[in-house]
Amino acid sequence: MKKLVAIFCLASLAACSSPESGDETAAVAETEAPAQTMSLNETSWTFVMDGTEIFESIDADGNYIANAGDQHFDHGTYALVDGMHCFTSAMNDEGQICWTTPADIGIGESVDITSEQGAELTVTRVEYQPLDM
Repeated sequence: MKKLVAIFCLASLAACSSPESGDETAAVAETEAPAQTMSLNETSWTFVMDGTEIFESIDADGNYIANAGDQHFDHGTYALVDGMHCFTSAMNDEGQICWTTPADIGIGESVDITSEQGAELTVTRVEYQPLDM
């Protein structure tokens, strides 16, 4: 939010300035780096899918395991691809499914995410807990 306000202020000043100072302001705004999307390696999540509560963990190597209570629900691989979080299940042949998420999600925070196919899901980040098959 602070960056957005700063960019708005710079743009406002540029609109009121002489052409020379406006070019300098534009150069400053262009050098800001875009927000980096966080990797989900070594994170755990809870969510409800098709009425089932799921607990999912992604290890340091990008392997994920998802359980519904004591029952195994899914497993596969995770990769960060072009700023999207992509999962490929080893249990079906749907292929890679990618989701958009905010740049950074803290433990205890819930966010709504959307898949490339338009599916929506609310996920909550929880303290990392490795899972075994």
